[in-house]
Amino acid sequence: MQNGLFHDFLLVALAALLLIAAFTDIRRRQIDNWLNAIIVLGAPLFWWASGLSLWPGLGIQIGLALGTFAILAGLFALRVMGGGDVKLLSALALWFPPASFMQVLLVMALVGGVLTIFLGSWHVMRRQKDKLTIPYGVAIAVGGIWILGMEYLGELPAQASLLG
Repeated sequence: MQNGLFHDFLLVALAALLLIAAFTDIRRRQIDNWLNAIIVLGAPLFWWASGLSLWPGLGIQIGLALGTFAILAGLFALRVMGGGDVKLLSALALWFPPASFMQVLLVMALVGGVLTIFLGSWHVMRRQKDKLTIPYGVAIAVGGIWILGMEYLGELPAQASLLG
């Protein structure tokens, strides 16, 4: 049942929230809690609009988010990830089925690697002595938006051909 104006509105809203997360992470190296909270609170509306079953669908989504949070909280404790990144990825796990979420992680890792190389090179060229920080919210946002586009925008031409 992945159709309808409300469903599409929620997807566009998620993409907009991911863009806001990316821009705030670039500007302040911070992803605000209110932004993550809106993403979390929007997920049940998306589940309803998508026709997600209570069991096992809902259980899988919540389990995926909790598992993601547990693993990433460990990385946060090791000072490998920022807290906003952990919360953003955990919130995003509520929106994607496991296979799609793994694709989000793959795209995020590739974009994050390129971003790290670029910013690391820039840091060295400018001979900066301070600690290098990577706005990983950018990579998370690109991963999420990329998979949103692949999963949902790919359906639009098929839906349009049914109408006309």
